[in-house]
Formats: sequence, structure tokens, C-alpha cells
Amino acid sequence: MNLGMVFEFAASRYPDKTALVQDSTRYTFSQLNEEVNRLASSLQKLGVEKRDRVMVLLKNRVETVCLFWAIQKLGAIFTPINLRLSPENTQYCIDDAEPKIVVYEGISRRSVMTAKFHQRPVFIGLENDQGDLTYRELVGRGTTCFESTACNDEDIAVMLYTSGTTGYPKGVPRSHKNEYASTIAHIVQNHYEPLESTLGVMPLYHTMGVRSLLAMCILNGKYVLSTDFDARTALTLLAREKISCLYMIPTMYHELLNDPSFSEFDLTALRKIGYAGAPMTEALTRKCFQMLNPQHFVNHYGSTEIYTFTTCSTLDKKPGCAGKPGIHQQIRVVEADPNGGSSPEDRVPAGQVGEVIVHAGSIEAFKGYWNRPDATRKAIRHNWYFTGDLGFLDEDGDLYIVGRIDEMVISAGENISPMEIEDVLVSHPKVMEAVVLGEEDERWGQIVAAYIVPKDSTITVRELDQFCKQHQKLSNFKRPRKYVFIKEIPKSPSGKILRRELRNENFTKIDF
Repeated sequence: MNLGMVFEFAASRYPDKTALVQDSTRYTFSQLNEEVNRLASSLQKLGVEKRDRVMVLLKNRVETVCLFWAIQKLGAIFTPINLRLSPENTQYCIDDAEPKIVVYEGISRRSVMTAKFHQRPVFIGLENDQGDLTYRELVGRGTTCFESTACNDEDIAVMLYTSGTTGYPKGVPRSHKNEYASTIAHIVQNHYEPLESTLGVMPLYHTMGVRSLLAMCILNGKYVLSTDFDARTALTLLAREKISCLYMIPTMYHELLNDPSFSEFDLTALRKIGYAGAPMTEALTRKCFQMLNPQHFVNHYGSTEIYTFTTCSTLDKKPGCAGKPGIHQQIRVVEADPNGGSSPEDRVPAGQVGEVIVHAGSIEAFKGYWNRPDATRKAIRHNWYFTGDLGFLDEDGDLYIVGRIDEMVISAGENISPMEIEDVLVSHPKVMEAVVLGEEDERWGQIVAAYIVPKDSTITVRELDQFCKQHQKLSNFKRPRKYVFIKEIPKSPSGKILRRELRNENFTKIDF
């Protein structure tokens, strides 16, 4: 089963159902298939063949979706790049992928035009007079007939680049089988049904964005595009299009629920919500239940490399819980060794924190990084994928994630999880967000430092320290010994906290 066939099956099943919406533009499955075919025929005339990389530097828009499906029909590899990558990281991805075609828009033009290429690709722009050809010229010159490319399910369909919060991004090649299996798991785990609808707000260079697009295709659902996330726009689209399911990062839910105009919108059609990409606080979890009243609410824990690790849909009873393994998965919690010395047999007992590992034989699992055998050997050992995440299993066998191996604070010989302290801090009524780091200390080795985004400017260090001392969930040795008030927490587009920017003091402090 390849993704090009998946799309064609959907188009033949319900040709007149709405497939794609952007602003006032609406495509049925039949109309979308026609544009995809025209695009595929033009790309084929430009020499795009099986396994060629087509690099896409676009926001979520009609053109991105059409390119995705056209590339699948040709057996080429959809290679989307984060528009916000630094010029250095963009150049790295270009060198690594060696694309035959590069598609860009105004916001990404400079990154493309200043990059160096070993072999010049064909440049395709969105705007007039940009690139060798424009997207519209490609569609206009294409025909609805082209020579289809035979693909098997082990061929690579997509190559996503990891966010690269440390070091260079790594290319993660994903086969048609990986993507299809991951999407079926996504549908099952989120309780999706035929003819659902969703907001396409997660970028299509991110595994969550690709999963939403594929899920709507398989279910003949409606995929409503949002080129940039803005809470007011998202609320407008959710209400206008009567969207039934939502899959976003916690930051987006936070902005959505805290928008002053939230109560003005009718969101009764929204029945199923899910999140991934970052932890969600207990307070935000409760707020999602109270304000969105979902029939189904799931925390999805996974990665680009292996889509699903675990899921939890009992967040009303266990907020923040990552739950049990997905339908294709086997997980273990083993002794944590930052130097990579632990093995799959080094299991830790329930309740003890260790590194989460996932079996790499899963149908959802990639086979290794693109051009990075060194990184592959480090990540996959004894046919298990070592996530670098720290967690523990409770008495029910449910997984909780408590941080990353490289983020653990070790103070006076005690291992301290930043996430545990962050959950306490954000429960204070005057705290909007909090991030905890370990900072070097001559006496203790490290001390706990808390970076706080205040909700109320009257907040004081003394007040927070007293709050932590009295909090029943926080041992005294874990409480922060340093507080820094900041304007905002630096994050990647996928919602991951960029701790290195806090360490490098790349942020705005607030003095009260």
C-alpha cells in the first residue's frame, strides 16, 4: 500500500466530498485529484523520478498539500523544511538531502537564494517572476494523465528533519508502510471516524501535521488549512467549518483557551481533541476539559522516528500521563545512562525513573537516519530505539515522562526532574509558564533554577519560595534556589522549549 494509491482510493470513494479548505477556496476530492495529477505530470517532465527529493519550504497551504500528493504519485520523497531554521541549518538540510526540486515562497526565498548547491535544482516559486517556474505555471502546463510510478510499501515516501534543538537536524526517512501504519494507529487512538474534519494547523514539516493530513485523506475528511497559527483565526475556522477533531501542541491549546474572544465562538462540533510534542500541565488539561468538553481527549507520546510510543485517554483521572503502548508498540523503561551504556535487559522496577526505549521492529519505525550511520548506531541498539526520555511506570503499567536524560538536575547527589517542579510552579495563580534548569554550583554541583513567565506583576521570589516549601507534592531539596522572571519562554515551532537559549541568556528578563 503506497500513499499515492491511498489518495486515489479516497478520491474515487467520495469524489464530491470537501477535501481541502483554505480561506474562500474549497476543493472536492475530485478537484484536488485533478490539480495533483496536473502537478505530477509537470514534475515528471522536469525529470522527477522515484526516490528523488523534492524540498518544500512552504507554510501550510493548498500548494503544499497538492505537492505532497503529487510527489507520492511519482514515488519521489516529500522533503519539507522548517521555514524558521537558521541559514546554517537550512544549508545543512540542503547538503544532506541534495534535492532535485526546491519549492519556496516569499518568506523562505532568501534562505533558498543564498544557499549553495552541489548540483543546481529546479527552483519553483509561488509568486510571479520567482524561480525557474511558478507553481501555477506547473499546474497550467500539466495534464491529467501521466505515467504512474510503481512503488512498494518499503519505498521512502517522506523525509522529515528533526527539530534540531541541539546540533544539526537529522533526516528521518519514512516509508509508505511507516506512514500508512502510523496514520491507522492515529485514527484508532484518537477515535476518528469517516468524514471527520480537522484544522491543519500543525506544520507539514512536522510529523503531527503529516498525520492529520493523512488521517483526513483515509477517512475522506475535511482538512482546513491555517497558514499561521493565530488563536482568533483558529477559533473562527473551528466554528465556521464545524470542525470535529483537533490535534495540536499544548502551547496552541493554551493560546486558544486564553483568547479573550473564546466565548464568542460555537465549538459544539468539536468532539475529539489530542495533543503531542510537549508535556501539558495539569492546569491546562483541566481547562481543556472544562472549556472544550471533549468526548475523547488523548495525550499522544511519540517521535518523528517512531510515530507512536504510548497514548493515554484517561486524562481526567491521570492528567499528564503518557499511558500504555500504542497498537504497534512495545516499550520498556531501563537504567538511564547518558553515555549509552544501558541495554534493553537493564529494566527498572515500577515507580523507578529510567530511560524509555521502544522496539525498533515496529511497523511505524524508521530504519535509520539519512546519511547518519553514527546517529543511527547511537539511537538504535539491539533493535530498540533509545528515546533519551526519562520516565517511570506506575502500578497500573501506565507511563509517565519526567524529562530528558540531558536535562536532569543532579544536586547534592540527588536526581531531580525539572518537569516535576515546573508542574508545581505553574499551579501558582500568578504564574503563566515555568521552565526549570540545573545551574552549576560550587557547593551542590547544581542548583535548581526556575525561569518564570508571570501572569501577575505583583509576584515575588519570596512568595514563590514559600509556595514551593508548603507544596505537598514537592520535596524541600527539589525547590528552586534561584528565580528569574522573563517575558516569554523560547520555543521551537513545534512547541519544544529551547533550554539552550535560556542557558545562553538569549531572553528578556523582567524587573519588577
